[in-house]
Amino acid sequence: MKTAVIGAGVMGSGIAQVLAQSGHEVHCTDVAEDALERARTSVTRGRYGFDRGVERGKLTRAAADAALARLHFTLDLEAAVSATDLVIECIPERLDLKIRVFRQLDRLAPPDAILASNSSGFPLAGLAAATDRPSRVLVWHWASPPVVMKFAEIVVREETDPDAIRFVRKTALGCGKNPIVVKDHPMAWGYVANRIYFAMLNEASRVVSDGVASEEEVNQLMTDCYGWPVGPFAMVKGARKGFGD
Repeated sequence: MKTAVIGAGVMGSGIAQVLAQSGHEVHCTDVAEDALERARTSVTRGRYGFDRGVERGKLTRAAADAALARLHFTLDLEAAVSATDLVIECIPERLDLKIRVFRQLDRLAPPDAILASNSSGFPLAGLAAATDRPSRVLVWHWASPPVVMKFAEIVVREETDPDAIRFVRKTALGCGKNPIVVKDHPMAWGYVANRIYFAMLNEASRVVSDGVASEEEVNQLMTDCYGWPVGPFAMVKGARKGFGD
């Protein structure tokens, strides 16, 4: 399967790496050469890159080299999406930019290609309406870092082609993710994960502002009680590091 990832930031490069490691031919594109250079460095020598994976015994050197051979970085959007089966958009979280890119993708990608967005919360209806293939547009929301997190929030509408849903779900499973298909809600931002996350963060912030506990104490209480990997305020720091990437 040929895939394309639009945007070579932290999320885009990580998603491209996962797809390549899972056996897919991947073309990762960006508008800036320096972004592509950073992406190349990240997927090879970064914290979650192939070299570290080999060092930690997560994959063999031969498997890492094969995955790198399947991963291509390019400034040419048209070349990246031509003859592709699945396109994943990973540009900054601005609705105007996403709509503009989806219009381009609709024009350049094969008519039966699936167009997916890694948006954190924009309504799928708006993205789908920017194309002439709304039934082949959906959201595949990943979590950071993509190489590690099993999270796969797949957002669909009633109009979404069932074959497209099955295709993306199967792809996610093949990437070692745990895909959960949820419904689009045009009047709410955040799908499921971020809607609940922000509700939790708002209450945690009230606890601190009321003088009940400090941020560090809230973090510790929640990790001790619920087994979270980090507390709510530590999550914010991680999200800000990758947001808009």
